Amino acid sequence: MTLRFIGTTSEHGNCPTLYEVVETGDIVVQGDQLTSPEDLAQLRDVGAHETFVVIPRELLTRFAPKE
Repeated sequence: MTLRFIGTTSEHGNCPTLYEVVETGDIVVQGDQLTSPEDLAQLRDVGAHETFVVIPRELLTRFAPKE
């Protein structure tokens, strides 16, 4: 898998960040892991291989592909 940096709203090189998988066009999101049991309990259809991250809306509105 080859990742292409799309953008970040981080000022110090930390998360959140968006990447594109060059071969497929899929998007990889880097952010703070959602760990609160109360928050996780609200999610549906969670696979054992899945995790969740929290990212600011600004990151998506600035950098996420529009198509």
